[in-house]
Amino acid sequence: MDTPTGRRPQGSRCVALVGPYLSGKTTLLEAILFHTGAIPRQGKVSDKSSIGDAAPEARAHGMSIELNTATTQYLGEGFTFIDCPGSVEFAQDQRAALLGADLAIVVCEADDKKAPALQLILKQLDEIGLPRMLFINKVDKTDSSPRDVLSWLQPASSKPLILRQLPIMKGSIVTGFVDLALERAFIYQEHLESRLIDMPEDMAELEKSQRFAMLERLADHDDELMEQLLSDMEPPRDRIFSDLARELAEGLITPVLFGSAEHGTGIERLLKALRHEAPGVADTARRLGLAPGGTVLQVLKTFHTTQGGKLSLARVLSGEVADGTVLYGAAGQDSRVAGVFTLMGSSPTKVAKGIAGDTVALGRLETARTGETLSATKGSTPQLADLETAPGVYGFAISVSDRKDEVKLTSAIAKLVEEDPSLSLEHNHDTHEMVLWGQGEMHLRVALEKLTGKFGVHANAKPRRIAYKETIRKPTQIRGRHKKQSGGHGQYGDVVVEIAPLPRGSGFVFSDSITGGVVPKQYIPAVEQGVREWMGHGPLGFPVVDFSVNLSDGSYHDVDSSEMAFKTAARIAMVDGMPNCVPVLLEPIVAVEIHCPSDATSRVNQIVTGHRGQLLGYDGRDGWPGWDTVKAHMPESEMASLIIELRSATAGVGTFTFTLDHMAELTGRAAEQVVAGRKAEAA
Repeated sequence: MDTPTGRRPQGSRCVALVGPYLSGKTTLLEAILFHTGAIPRQGKVSDKSSIGDAAPEARAHGMSIELNTATTQYLGEGFTFIDCPGSVEFAQDQRAALLGADLAIVVCEADDKKAPALQLILKQLDEIGLPRMLFINKVDKTDSSPRDVLSWLQPASSKPLILRQLPIMKGSIVTGFVDLALERAFIYQEHLESRLIDMPEDMAELEKSQRFAMLERLADHDDELMEQLLSDMEPPRDRIFSDLARELAEGLITPVLFGSAEHGTGIERLLKALRHEAPGVADTARRLGLAPGGTVLQVLKTFHTTQGGKLSLARVLSGEVADGTVLYGAAGQDSRVAGVFTLMGSSPTKVAKGIAGDTVALGRLETARTGETLSATKGSTPQLADLETAPGVYGFAISVSDRKDEVKLTSAIAKLVEEDPSLSLEHNHDTHEMVLWGQGEMHLRVALEKLTGKFGVHANAKPRRIAYKETIRKPTQIRGRHKKQSGGHGQYGDVVVEIAPLPRGSGFVFSDSITGGVVPKQYIPAVEQGVREWMGHGPLGFPVVDFSVNLSDGSYHDVDSSEMAFKTAARIAMVDGMPNCVPVLLEPIVAVEIHCPSDATSRVNQIVTGHRGQLLGYDGRDGWPGWDTVKAHMPESEMASLIIELRSATAGVGTFTFTLDHMAELTGRAAEQVVAGRKAEAA
């Protein structure tokens, strides 16, 4: 980081571009690449000419569905920019990428409706202690001034927002800016460096007051600067820039700049701020607690390419890595590097090696996973950070038409999960389905498109089944007799069983009260097995739970009785007896915790009750000012659309977790529809 002598960090820097959906991050990446000479012209997301969002799925949907990476040079210094998806459904890439970044640029618009989404991002940055700058984009499309924006942004940020620039206005249009640190005024020139002008006379007083406000904030963490301000002494410019760099690196402040990525305005000033003030890899290594010495990397993302196989995007935190380097993971597993590459969007360029600070893609690290710390020291590598993986909130059953393709399907999904750990595959033993879980409808739609386009697997998706069960309300006693004579040895088994309901959650209990050997002991286990085989498909078509069966009487034949005969007799008894026990359907009830902004809580409550949910109460979310946690019980069958409705009611930021809580009786028309649906499936 900067010092009063002006020394800057050694090595390339890694900068993550984060922000709400449609805030212009990919366009900002494009503008940066153009201004640094990495590309000959600035492409557009709208006409599919951008370096980022080059994947077919991103092009088709007009949105980032995975991170975009590009390495460039600015005034002789290396920078890798990682453009993270803004949609909450694809936020897992951001979580992993931030672990190895030096700094985040939070890209936002002058739109107070997106404050909750910004709060989510800033909270995440706080949790990992990552320094950040704020870039207010699209200033050409708003009537709000940056100072107005700060008034509603500050409550979302735990760090003080320090305005670095003042806008020069012509009517309602921003035509340039005043740099408060340099005390200079500039006029925008589209896609060119801003032009220095004389300070506008009507801004002189405002510039002085806003500059003093910025210096006061810096002086909160610099006693000498505070003394200079109190003594009306003009602080040296070097000291101001030194404080800006130090306090940014230490996470004490969040500098705020503005511009228009689409028109290339404000980009040069942003790049200069990064060059002079952004921390470097040594600062990041210290922040992560990495001891000096050796080669250590942090894996930021996994890609499975159609030609080159597996690529692991990694930040070199110390040492160097080259083709053939053996790296060791958390469990001591080793992989040998098969190629070192830099990335420009989806295009890799082979390089001889990566040194501390570089962000490189490494070929064929088959045992490495996203979020893992790797080192060249043999043995288990201590992990620098834990990668939090969001639990699935939306799922559907997935299958292939030909059973011989199931192995191909599960193998392809395993690669998708490697690329995006917020996807998961569940083998549901109750419904006999494979369920693909993700973060929303679009998330899973893109996953299906990748299965087809990238891995050549044509998968079928449908709503997942709910694991209904059934139980009984009344006891009964019934005889089951199996007698068959067809020449030679016949078949004979005769049982009397008592069937009774049990309290909810008891499962199944078998017992016998046989006396006098009317059913020989060697046949009693066969009776229990017959009952267990039957109970997977009760009178209503679902597994039966919470009941007991007692074998109380029966008879046998010395020659014709067998285990199979008594097993069959037990099944006959259950088929005949269970309808007399008043079977009733049970549906799974889940315990749900919904996190939402407080101003959306009443809408969330209505969503819950509108889906047959039972509200258990709500309270302020710990550590999240302005947010609530709503607790409820909801039928699992009503959960399919919850995340869609919740995001609609919360400007896209609401989320939830759920776990199975209990089974509850389902009666009336709803139960009839479920039973009719099961019969239709079986037909």
